[in-house]
Amino acid sequence: MSINPHGEIPEFRRRYRYLVVVVGLVFLLLLGRLWQMQVIQGGEYRKKSENNFVQVLRIPTVRGLIFDRRGRPLVTNRPSFDVYVTPRFTNSATLERLAEELALPPDVAKALSQKLQQVAGPKRYDPQLVLRDISRDQMAHVEAHKEELPGVSVVARAHRNYIHGNLAAHALGYLNEISGEEIARDKDRHYQPGDLVGRFGVERMYEAHLRGVAGREQVVVDARGRRKTGADVADLLRGERRVEPKPGHNITLTIDIEVQRLVERSLRAYPSAAAVVLEVPTGRILASASKPAFEPNLLTGRLSADEAQRLVDDPYRPLLDKVFRENYYPGSTYKVIPAIAALEEHLVNPDEKVNCKGAHSFGRRSFRCSHAHGKVALSEAIVESCNVYFYTLAEAVGMDAMAHYARLFGLGAPTGTGLNGEVAGFIPTKEWYVQQKQPFRLGFTLNSAIGQGNVKVTPVQVASLYATIANGGTLYLPQIVERVENSDGLLIQSFSPRVRRQVPLKPATLTLVRDALHGVVNEEKGTGSSSRLEGVEVSGKTGTAQVSRRLRKGKTIWLEDHSWFAAYAPSDRPAISVVVLIEHGGRAAKVAAPVAMEIIRDYFRYVAPDPANQRAAELVAPAAGGDRP
Repeated sequence: MSINPHGEIPEFRRRYRYLVVVVGLVFLLLLGRLWQMQVIQGGEYRKKSENNFVQVLRIPTVRGLIFDRRGRPLVTNRPSFDVYVTPRFTNSATLERLAEELALPPDVAKALSQKLQQVAGPKRYDPQLVLRDISRDQMAHVEAHKEELPGVSVVARAHRNYIHGNLAAHALGYLNEISGEEIARDKDRHYQPGDLVGRFGVERMYEAHLRGVAGREQVVVDARGRRKTGADVADLLRGERRVEPKPGHNITLTIDIEVQRLVERSLRAYPSAAAVVLEVPTGRILASASKPAFEPNLLTGRLSADEAQRLVDDPYRPLLDKVFRENYYPGSTYKVIPAIAALEEHLVNPDEKVNCKGAHSFGRRSFRCSHAHGKVALSEAIVESCNVYFYTLAEAVGMDAMAHYARLFGLGAPTGTGLNGEVAGFIPTKEWYVQQKQPFRLGFTLNSAIGQGNVKVTPVQVASLYATIANGGTLYLPQIVERVENSDGLLIQSFSPRVRRQVPLKPATLTLVRDALHGVVNEEKGTGSSSRLEGVEVSGKTGTAQVSRRLRKGKTIWLEDHSWFAAYAPSDRPAISVVVLIEHGGRAAKVAAPVAMEIIRDYFRYVAPDPANQRAAELVAPAAGGDRP
């Protein structure tokens, strides 16, 4: 081994230089990592550190109330207790103890554990809602053992309360828990997991007004998630310690709960039906009933999978709002449309008579009538509901003229209420048949004239049609909300009656049609005469619409007809328009007409005399006798 004059060994010197380079690189890496953690990721680690002892708790807001038109509460809030668990401060043993104290079924306890296991990252420091609306006994068990349940807390909050159960359920709606996808789309961060949102009715339509704004509060917790107090706590908190929640706005509806109650009572004998009552001078909805109804308190609570499936499988479709969301053949309630079209376009001499022998022959087909009416003119054809007369009339009027007047009265388009995904119905034209690549035949026109074929309407559209005839041609937008106020009673928004259009009708047309509708109920041959009321004159029209169901083997089974009655009352100074539809009810004169007359009778017996409805009280004296429903 060679040694230089200074006594250094060359090999050692070479290795020393390598060591210096390696050590330098290690220090550079450590410095770089330190810079990354302190500068780039410093905020994240600081947040994690603070989360070990500082929590930001969300203070639930109070959802706005819903009232009827006279200020009577329909939907309020009641106290409830919700269980929250902070995953960071709990473990499997704690969850087992919690399930034991709450007497949870094994499947519920397992689902609770799985839900918390899925929470990852910084969210493990946030309280997670695991159980909603527990009983007072369950709450007492948790509070009595809170020292043995780290990370578990019971929070008192307001829970939705539908005072009248399923009364007006489709109009009011219900709430359920927001989904993860909806939270992801919530750019303004109004919602968090576990929040309830409006899913139906006014609850959904006015969600933005009703929901309110949640508050927040900073608290200090120890390593087991227990809240700490003391003078030194404030030094650990940054910014505003507490922000108070803002309650939601209150909604006042146009619905009168007394009218709603008597409407739903009138449908008691039928499993599937719909009824709606409009205020003729304003178009406001006084009652809207779809049967069967769901129980909103049940849907807003902890609905089991079996209960949810029963609702979906129910053949009478309780989750469907039949007033706004379902299309039906209108039957003879539609006959006012071809009559008005013929009169307005001077296509008929109203005094000219057609001889009804019980059927109308057209080509190789025979279009039937209920029976042979003999010779009838236009007014008599409406009173007696003669199909043969309207088959003959349809040949003169034509499909497109009928469609034009139907649309003037709002048929074939949503009324604009905006409730429950309102459907448009359908009014066919010649062009539509061409678009369907279906050769147009005059038989389509004949069927349309009696409310069959491809004509489809909703009950609220028919109610609006008859209200427009009753008030002289003013087509209103049916309204269900009258005003919005904040929690202190300050008016936020009010809704005056809105006119969609003024339907141009000649006085002679209105006079003939109104007189005929009056005759339907008040003349001996009228199809609604058997349900005539004492003390109030009613004008209206029966409608029996044929329906069928095609089975898999191709065989057509004719079901019982849908039963309609559309009316307004009193005839001389109309206050309300009433439409009743009984699904598969059969003959309208025996089924829907008596139901509608019961609604009208009870309205003027119990509701109209009320001082809050003075105008209606002036129209007719209350009938004597009977018990209040």
